[in-house]
Amino acid sequence: MYLLEVKGLSKYFGGIKAVEEVTFKVKEGIIMSIIGPNGAGKTTIFNCLTGLSNPTKGDLYFSGTKLTGLPPHRIVRLGISRTFQNIRLFREMSVIENVMVAQHHKTRSGLIGSIIRWKRFRDEEKVVREKSIEYLGLVGLSDYPDAISGNLPYGAQRRLEIARALATEPSLILLDEPTAGMNPQETSEIMSLIRNFKKLGKTILLIEHDMKVVMGISDWIVVLDHGVKIAEGLPADIRKDSMVIGAYLGREH
Repeated sequence: MYLLEVKGLSKYFGGIKAVEEVTFKVKEGIIMSIIGPNGAGKTTIFNCLTGLSNPTKGDLYFSGTKLTGLPPHRIVRLGISRTFQNIRLFREMSVIENVMVAQHHKTRSGLIGSIIRWKRFRDEEKVVREKSIEYLGLVGLSDYPDAISGNLPYGAQRRLEIARALATEPSLILLDEPTAGMNPQETSEIMSLIRNFKKLGKTILLIEHDMKVVMGISDWIVVLDHGVKIAEGLPADIRKDSMVIGAYLGREH
């Protein structure tokens, strides 16, 4: 079963074609990577999938529902969450508050209830906090719930952003360069996290430049070059594809 379908996606910025007629499908329960040189259109695709940018042409479907034109909050409620290449935490808030805020769309108390702090609000807040501790545990941060997010080491901030994405209870998680700037040990830990998410039944769509990561965890790979899909397939096939080698992997690989 295909969880996500991208059909003829194009995105133009004036005369610049960031993405041109890109089509691919994502099976439920897999880890799929989108790779390509800088400027290939990878993050543009993520932005279109999450409602931050509207496609110029083409359609997007998630579990049979058309995503094209939907605002980000509607897309989150359908079951898609993401992280960003540049970390976007609420830096002055605590670790647990960053995760709790991601669950607001699941609560029903509303603004007035949060101000007056009715019993219903207090009960919901307790449940949200307990769930947030669980998500922090999944990424190895359960010992730091009250730490200020901006004071965390870089690798821990990356993991916190992933925990916040998990807290929306998505079926599909989009990870944009999750190992960027990490040392080998931190990268290995993130790879283990992603594999664990797959075991939990999540589908992962990954943008990543580190080829050891891509080849080590991907079930399927899509390759872009200058906004155009030039290849897709199993890691073993992508590794030896001449167009991919020429456009992206280079002589080293």
